[in-house]
Amino acid sequence: MNIESITNISSQHSVPKPNKDIQAVVRIVLLLLILTIISSFFVIVDSGQRGVLMRFGEVQPEILGEGIHPVIPIVYTVEKLSVRVQNQEISTKASSRDLQDVYTDVALNWHIIPEKANVIFQRIGNQEAIVYRIIQPAVKEVLKAVMAMYTAEEIITTRGQVKAEVDKALTSRLGAYDIEIDDISLVDIHFSMQFNSAVEAKQIAEQEAKRAGFLAIKAEKEARAKVNLAKGEAEAHRLIMETLTPAILQRQAIARWDGRLPWISAGGGENTRLFQLELDEIVKAAQNNPEQNRVESRSELTTALFKN
Repeated sequence: MNIESITNISSQHSVPKPNKDIQAVVRIVLLLLILTIISSFFVIVDSGQRGVLMRFGEVQPEILGEGIHPVIPIVYTVEKLSVRVQNQEISTKASSRDLQDVYTDVALNWHIIPEKANVIFQRIGNQEAIVYRIIQPAVKEVLKAVMAMYTAEEIITTRGQVKAEVDKALTSRLGAYDIEIDDISLVDIHFSMQFNSAVEAKQIAEQEAKRAGFLAIKAEKEARAKVNLAKGEAEAHRLIMETLTPAILQRQAIARWDGRLPWISAGGGENTRLFQLELDEIVKAAQNNPEQNRVESRSELTTALFKN
């Protein structure tokens, strides 16, 4: 046996190995193809979705629920729509009844009515078309209509009522498209810088006016109190003068008397004389001497006693 014969024998033994690899690849491809063909006869609708069944593009009354469903490929196709609650945030500009610019940020929660999924898809399209063709225009239009019913001040002070009006109008409008509103939130309502400055200036003016009014009321009360006090003092003096009698004066003098009578001197030197005054004389002197002038001598005292 020569070298050439040995080479031919080796080449004959090495040929079957590549053939086996090709066969394995072909088998895998065939298996995948068979699985693909088989899977095309079934459709899986995930949780929170509904399947719109179409026959040659025509929407069928049947709606596929969650799970696996057999279909005939090519003849039937399925469009899946989510029926879960969707969140949409929309910002829009409107005008109030007093022609102030109102900027509103809205958060809308909505979902497709599951039993109407085929009708919605037939009339509007998929979920993206629902948002851009129906929901956004409806929200903007409703907000403009509702905001025009209120003044800027009313929008701030009656925010709950404004939200209720928006909710009612939007529910009615989207309900015509078989879209249900779960909740709507007016996240933020703000106005132009000029309006905010005007509101701030108004609030400052109102505070200043209230403060001025308070000071005026306080001054009036203080003046009234002084007048009443003066009237009271005058009335007290009048009552004292009307009710003051010699007997009352004598009683007050006795109450304050220390037991010693005053002495008044007249003359000087060896001829000095001391006169002891009686208590009733002192009282009479006090009555006839209301200015409380000091009496230096008996003659002055006598003059005071016999005055008037």
